Amino acid sequence: MPPSRPTGQMPEATWTLGFREMTEPWKGTAGCLGVAVFFAMTIGIISWQALEQPPEEWVLRGRRGGLLWERRRGALLLRALPAGRAVAAVAVGGVPAAEPPPPRDRCWHDGGQFCYAWEEDAELRLSLEPPPAPSTECYSVRWTPLRPSVMLKDCFSMANISWYGGVSIRAQRWPLNGAESHTQPFVSGGFSKNPMGYGPVLERYFLGSTGVTVTVPPDVPVFLSLESNRHFCLASPVGRAAEPLRYTLCVSTDIAAAHRHVGTQLSAQERALPDTALLGSPVWRYSGPGGSAAKIKRGLRSLARRLKRHHLQEGVLVLGEHCTAILAALDHASSEQRKRQDPSHAWDPSVVAPLQLAVTLSPYTSISSPLFLRTLRDGHAATYWLSLQPPIGGSPIPLLTTWKGQLCARLNVTSEAALAWYLARARRLRQALGATYMVFEGAEGNAFLEQAVPPPAELEGDLYTGVLAEALATLGNATIISAGARSSHLPLFLQMSPLRSDWSHAGLKGIIPSVLHYSLLGYNFFIPDAVGGSLAGDSPGDTELYVRWLQIVTFLPVMAFSTPPWLCCDAWVLNLTHHCIQRHRDFVVPLLIKYSSEWLSLGYPIFRPAWWLSPTDPAAFTIEDEFLIGDEVLVAPVTDKGQTWRDIYLPGEGHLWMDTNTARVFDGGTILRNYSAGLAEVPVFVKTS
Repeated sequence: MPPSRPTGQMPEATWTLGFREMTEPWKGTAGCLGVAVFFAMTIGIISWQALEQPPEEWVLRGRRGGLLWERRRGALLLRALPAGRAVAAVAVGGVPAAEPPPPRDRCWHDGGQFCYAWEEDAELRLSLEPPPAPSTECYSVRWTPLRPSVMLKDCFSMANISWYGGVSIRAQRWPLNGAESHTQPFVSGGFSKNPMGYGPVLERYFLGSTGVTVTVPPDVPVFLSLESNRHFCLASPVGRAAEPLRYTLCVSTDIAAAHRHVGTQLSAQERALPDTALLGSPVWRYSGPGGSAAKIKRGLRSLARRLKRHHLQEGVLVLGEHCTAILAALDHASSEQRKRQDPSHAWDPSVVAPLQLAVTLSPYTSISSPLFLRTLRDGHAATYWLSLQPPIGGSPIPLLTTWKGQLCARLNVTSEAALAWYLARARRLRQALGATYMVFEGAEGNAFLEQAVPPPAELEGDLYTGVLAEALATLGNATIISAGARSSHLPLFLQMSPLRSDWSHAGLKGIIPSVLHYSLLGYNFFIPDAVGGSLAGDSPGDTELYVRWLQIVTFLPVMAFSTPPWLCCDAWVLNLTHHCIQRHRDFVVPLLIKYSSEWLSLGYPIFRPAWWLSPTDPAAFTIEDEFLIGDEVLVAPVTDKGQTWRDIYLPGEGHLWMDTNTARVFDGGTILRNYSAGLAEVPVFVKTS
């Protein structure tokens, strides 16, 4: 049998072995190809995300601007159109910042809204609001927590933007960028109680140099913090179920336009002027003996005689709360007690003539005072004083707080009976003492929050201050109050907080920032602290400090004194005081009257920052040692110790300014370097065109 010939079919083992040998080199190639495809797909996805998913995404767009979501830092950006100019950046806290809103909008059916929810954390709703003016656009921002433990916190960046308004602080800054405060309730307070808290004048309104405004409704419980040169933050209270954080953003063409369209409308009520006769009357604060009515009478007579001897007999003498209480006790004495009194101890208004008298009251009373004990005995304590509501079946307990070192109760402004009783006592005292003006201290603060007690709804936030101010306005336009919150429209003078007797921002350097802050918020008629400062500082008895302080208050609504010039300084300072008082009456008061009509009709501040005439010049945004009276007078005092020169910014490009001391004329929009300002002079410029 012939041997079989090999066929063309490879034996299975040989074929398999050959195939394995043939495919071994291709395995690496196939693997590399797979890796390359994977990387290509990854790069493609990343590229697609970079191209199709930009770092900023429009979420609500209007005609003049809109809000974008910035993915990288989880922030809302406000941009002005058509150029896309950055107006504000709001960093979002309390929700997962890295989670971007989805492409679809839960409010897709409404083009004027955008809605999004972070599951189990918070809901966000953005809405276009009716514009206050054709060149301004507004957006409502509403956060709603979905759990009580969620604290919503929105922080407004200070990078490339200067912020104004909001709160007064111990060492006032202009702008607020240099201020610092920890997170605390956004309510007014007294620096004597809480030096690190917020001061007696605030509004829920912030103004940015880019033409943006932030306003918070008065019924929204909110906390505020200031982090120097970084941001300010609005936060919702923790632990209060579903308490929303709400505010409104508005954008205008520039900062001045923003304030004209939004800031001047903080109070929608008709404005009224306080007694303008006080503008030309120097205020002298009595600081003499106060142990008894007889001592007060002798002290007042002595001060009145000295003022007359130095030809300063016109003005107002202010009695503090303690001395007022002693004289008030005479009025409340029984008829039998009055018979036993020495007639020489009885009060006689002619003691201070021709000076007018101002007396001081507060809504507090010591729990050991006859007044409080009498209301307790008569069963009126729960009606007349703020009280804690008891458990079912119990009796209300007066809410105790401190005032000037004493344990006190505070007037219940939610009770019409209590207000009527308090105002009747004030009117009776004014008549008995022959007082022209009445000063009311202690209007600031929320007594419930001070005791860490949730306030009733009718006293949330600063409602106490507002209600008390409304009530005190019924006493007439010769009333002075220590705090302001949504009350700038009332015919009241506002007493500024005491300042330190030194050159710091808590002293002299803080006067002009405070003036600009008060006036921006609508409080144009204020009484500054006494010349030289009321609180102990680093420069007691400093003649230079006294003179520079005197020069500033010459151009403010009222000139106030605690230490008379003949006690602190040389004779030439007394002569300078005469000159400043006369200049105030002849030059400043007519200006204030003129621009008060503009405030009544338009709400424009009387005391204006440099940026009012240069709203797009960054150099004007940080000037805190100059101010305008209206649009026509620029005051540039010296606020640094030992200086007899300073740089002066003249706002308003295209305008001309004349130095009232030298009659030299300069162009607006320029800076005068090392301009002379001797100790006896203050640079004042009048706009001539």
